[in-house]
Amino acid sequence: MGAIKEFFRVAADVARVIPVTLAKQPTSDEPASIAMVFEDTVARYPDRNMIIFEGREVSWSEFNQIANSMAHALIARGVKRDDCVAVIMENRIEMLAGIMAVQKIGAIAGLVNPALAGAQLAHCINITKSVKCLAGEEAFSNVLDVRADLDMGDKDILWVADLRESSPPEPMEDIMAQLKQHPTTNLEDTKTILAGATGLYIFTSGTTGMPKAAKVGQRRILAAGSSFSEIGVRAKPSDRIYLCLPLFHGTGFMCGVNSALFSGASMFLRRKFSASAFWSEIQKHQCSIFFYVGELCRYLVTQPSSPEEKNNPLDRVFGNGLRPDVWDEFKERFGIDRVCEFYGSSEGNVSFLNAFNKDKTIGFCPGTIILVEYDVEQDEIVLDKEGKYIQVEPGTPGLLLAEIDDRYRFDGYTDSAASESKTLRDVLTPGDAWFNTGDLITEVDVGFAMGKPHYQFVDRIGDTFRWRSENVSTNEVGEILNANKQVEIANVYGVDVPATEGKAGMVSLALNPGKTFDMDEFSAYVAANLPGFAQPVFVRIQADISTTGTFKMVKGDLRNQAFHLEQLGGDAIYVMMPRSKSYQKLDQKLYESILDGSAGY
Repeated sequence: MGAIKEFFRVAADVARVIPVTLAKQPTSDEPASIAMVFEDTVARYPDRNMIIFEGREVSWSEFNQIANSMAHALIARGVKRDDCVAVIMENRIEMLAGIMAVQKIGAIAGLVNPALAGAQLAHCINITKSVKCLAGEEAFSNVLDVRADLDMGDKDILWVADLRESSPPEPMEDIMAQLKQHPTTNLEDTKTILAGATGLYIFTSGTTGMPKAAKVGQRRILAAGSSFSEIGVRAKPSDRIYLCLPLFHGTGFMCGVNSALFSGASMFLRRKFSASAFWSEIQKHQCSIFFYVGELCRYLVTQPSSPEEKNNPLDRVFGNGLRPDVWDEFKERFGIDRVCEFYGSSEGNVSFLNAFNKDKTIGFCPGTIILVEYDVEQDEIVLDKEGKYIQVEPGTPGLLLAEIDDRYRFDGYTDSAASESKTLRDVLTPGDAWFNTGDLITEVDVGFAMGKPHYQFVDRIGDTFRWRSENVSTNEVGEILNANKQVEIANVYGVDVPATEGKAGMVSLALNPGKTFDMDEFSAYVAANLPGFAQPVFVRIQADISTTGTFKMVKGDLRNQAFHLEQLGGDAIYVMMPRSKSYQKLDQKLYESILDGSAGY
């Protein structure tokens, strides 16, 4: 009976929230913004705790005063509505205050990864036409290194104190030290910010090339915050959110912070994730909600059992990328009641939400979507003889396309050419437009929601390759290899082999602490758990697996280095030769036979 009641309660929430947040969004010319939502929350809960960070506690009203002073200070320095201000800081109170200050002005916050340096950092600041830069003390040296390449003067770079272990060079200002000169009152102009305005630039976290700045409008911020907080994690003012994801990324800010702003829930904020500190902090601060990316969940289940994880207060988690091979263990070991997996992207026009708590699914999508046939080997959409798109059957992976309309708009990037490259036109009818997500998903038979089926993520296109005339999903192979007792994390990709059709599977492994690679055990495991075409041909052992700031595994450099001995930086590499069932160390003789095509692949 409990499960039935839960189902109908969720159904009621979905039926109430989805139409309001999506079908009845404010029009572009109506006043509505995340800053207005924030100020309403401050008015309701002024004295309640908003943020706990490194021993410091700040109430909603105290934080509002900081954000107001920063907003007045920025206005005094020339920032006006629709300007962009680059925000370059680690997770901390001042970062959030800077973002909110910019929102109160009606300007745009460019959320830049503080780990960026050199050309990428300069690119992110310049491509958004930033007029000011709120540069954290912790990232300031990188900004200084590129200041000659920036389209702004030195006085436009504002130093934001962190631990005050340094001081800003002339003529750059210590902006936090100037706040006492500015009012702490709300700005009247905040009430006139329109829903159609751009609120954020969030950069794509691709593993190669320069980041693209995705435009995130106020309507989208509002729709996400309402649905994620109400039907995603069901946040309440009495909840406390554990937030360690980088706030320059959509999952950290659009999902995590947004849920707090809409609900009045407090946040325990951390600069970075720590698996060893996680459960003690959950217990100490009585956190009931955790926003994740899937790799964090895997890190937690690979940790030794601890007393703090028992009878913990965490009962709801929300995020994306929780792998099927981790899902059940994560829920059962830690007593998690609700896993709300979602699917979306910084630039995308639709999202999926597992509102009904179905295992191993990204949930349903209220918008109009289709899955079309995609040729992984040729890396292109398959068209029929008449040049029309082919929709796949339920249960078959297909490329996800989302229709662009008045409700589900594609705001695009600052680069109009990049925006157009993601838009497909005349897909089903003349004049229609669809956003190309670049992702393969599949419909799964776990029931319907609002008449919509549920789906499961399969892979990114380009992360799927063809070998032995079969399609190989790096995501699926990775899930299986991650279950090996030696493996901490597996990064799977395809590499070119001379004189051979398709791409051979390769995996870079980070081993569990204290482990040395047992070639025979791993060979037996691969043979027992993967079909021949999906078995990695090459195995590279790395001390650590590189990830982006949002914990996505970096594959671009690894693909280029492939199995080339001179490019491996001393990493050990193993190969499964043709007609063999076990791995062996790749030496110079075997390597040369692969290069000249005599190895028999």
